[in-house]
Amino acid sequence: MSDILVIAPHADDESLGCGGTLLRYKNEGHKLHWLIVTGMSEEAGFTQERIEQRDKEIKKVADLFGFSSLTQLYLPPAALETIPIGRIIGEISGAIKNIQPEVVYVPYRNDAHSDHQIVFDAAMSATKSFRYPFIKRVLAYETISETDFGMKPEDGGFRPNVFIDISQYLQNKLNILDVYEYEMGQFPFPRSRKALEALATLRGVQSNAHAAEAFMLIKEIL
Repeated sequence: MSDILVIAPHADDESLGCGGTLLRYKNEGHKLHWLIVTGMSEEAGFTQERIEQRDKEIKKVADLFGFSSLTQLYLPPAALETIPIGRIIGEISGAIKNIQPEVVYVPYRNDAHSDHQIVFDAAMSATKSFRYPFIKRVLAYETISETDFGMKPEDGGFRPNVFIDISQYLQNKLNILDVYEYEMGQFPFPRSRKALEALATLRGVQSNAHAAEAFMLIKEIL
């Protein structure tokens, strides 16, 4: 069995991008690990009540997925560009050294949110094969409301080449996402049950499944 690490710029990215895949991995006996790069704080403009609620949400989501470890770096959300990239690389690298995952999931490089871009770049430095030989596979996930709005003219767009059948896990994924009270909304809001079901159906059609999650394979060592 493998150790699987999902790197989330913000709590909820793990569920949006690969929640069904994580549930499938857990059911198959793999060990799951969750690294959240940013965190709410009063300095970042959040109330103590909101911070406490988010802490409860994270703990509940961690239990529902059955993560073997949860690491939070508590870097400022929507402000990673104000932090030296070396510090971000160092903190992600430290977590990876402790976990020693075989498979790592990262956000897509050209998402609209700058935090996703920075986390991807830092993760690439923190998954170099000569420093972290235990990592055999790195994949980028899509985050609805971010990946689909990353409209850089020079970007070819999210072009998945790995699909994972989550037909048995889709509804559980959506139920877990509902834990994030302030992140989910009513259709046509992108982070809604209907929109997420539609995306899973589309990825399923592309891979001959009823529902799937799609990824871009960044690196694989066989």
